[in-house]
Amino acid sequence: MRSVDFPLSLGAAESRAGSLRDAMQPGRMLMTPGVFDCLTARLAESCGFSAMYMTGSGVSISRLGAPDVALLSFAEVLDQAKRIADVTTLPVIADADTGYGGPLNVIRTVREMERAGIAAIQIEDQDWPKRCGHELGRKLVSCEEMVGRVKAAVDTRINPDLMIIARTDARTMYGIDEALERGHAYAAAGADIVFVESPESIEEMQRVTRELCLPTLVNQVEGGRTPLLSADELQAMGFGIAIYPNSITRLFGHMGKLLFTEMLKSGSTRTFGDRMLDHRALWELFEYSKFIALEKHYLSNISVCEINRGA
Repeated sequence: MRSVDFPLSLGAAESRAGSLRDAMQPGRMLMTPGVFDCLTARLAESCGFSAMYMTGSGVSISRLGAPDVALLSFAEVLDQAKRIADVTTLPVIADADTGYGGPLNVIRTVREMERAGIAAIQIEDQDWPKRCGHELGRKLVSCEEMVGRVKAAVDTRINPDLMIIARTDARTMYGIDEALERGHAYAAAGADIVFVESPESIEEMQRVTRELCLPTLVNQVEGGRTPLLSADELQAMGFGIAIYPNSITRLFGHMGKLLFTEMLKSGSTRTFGDRMLDHRALWELFEYSKFIALEKHYLSNISVCEINRGA
């Protein structure tokens, strides 16, 4: 057994799939904030959430400087998933877009995501190039092709607790009935959670939870197509998970613009001091003390050797 306390990011990612599945109890809804990097992941954990959602849109914006227009490669998404899983003890739900190709690509996607310590993998029924689920212009593959994606994902996982989330984008173009029909098919194919993207009214949201026979996920997008409701309202409605993909991204953008504007105007950041983490708090968010203690532990061996040589 290792006697030294390693910081999370220098350890090995362990699967938290079991803890995510355990947390999804009947009558309880998980609020999962969107994260896109190590900083946002650590913030989510420090605030007391039970799980987090790696948002593809947020990763695209922060990593490529591009909106959610299918420019991220699988390698880039996987790399970000690994980095996020390395700095949190919480279960991470990963947006894996379409699975990045045919059934063989889906198999590789699930295999690599599971190795990275991801607890749940979301795959959708869009065709490539995909789009944000609250934008127009989305193209769908057939229901049969998406059923194949779901079956490939389910058959690939090694840990049975790894959850497969099947998302359908059918509502916007084909209506809620088509979306629910696809949701039933994906559930029958083995999906653990069904995600009907962008229902457009409370009545449609109620149909999702009432008519689908397994846990459902709801996407809360500020300014999007779906009504924004409180966590209590969503839980009472019967949703199992609520995701908030770009809430932190929008806030960072807004506050960052205010900060930089003030810097140019006044020549100082003093007026924003009470809205920042101080120097020590920011470093300790990433276990600074553990890093220094770990370094000292191994450097102390050098001193012992030098003493022995001198003797």
